[in-house]
Amino acid sequence: MLISQLIGTWRGEGAGEYPTIESFTYAEELTFKDVGKPFLLYQQLTWSPSGAPMHTETGFLRAPGPEAIEFIIAQPTGQTELAEGTYTTTDGGFELRLEARIMNSATAKIVDATQRRIAVADNQLTYDFAMAAVGVPMTHHLAASLTRVD
Repeated sequence: MLISQLIGTWRGEGAGEYPTIESFTYAEELTFKDVGKPFLLYQQLTWSPSGAPMHTETGFLRAPGPEAIEFIIAQPTGQTELAEGTYTTTDGGFELRLEARIMNSATAKIVDATQRRIAVADNQLTYDFAMAAVGVPMTHHLAASLTRVD
């Protein structure tokens, strides 16, 4: 399993939508770091086209088995995600498919579950993100395409 292919910084643009909000675009930076342990440290930052901060999250990505993947993510909006799924080799890279259980703080908007698909080929990372939240069943929310910058 080559999740080490994620190590580095990725930047690009994405778009979001959800039935309860207005559609939007954003710029994004993902960083995956090797910290000398059997997992990668993850940080995500997004900002609006005008440069205003939008969202951030942080966590850990680990591969406990040959085709298994786990992604633990903390959100400043009051959620934690425990995502589990599969790692599949593709032409030129790999794909991760994850489904998450969510823990919401007492003051957070309720998110029931999320799904992530992350694909890496050469120096390109793409993802799709769906969520079931605030009474809406699992629905597409975000998609982005990022390029490795280091």
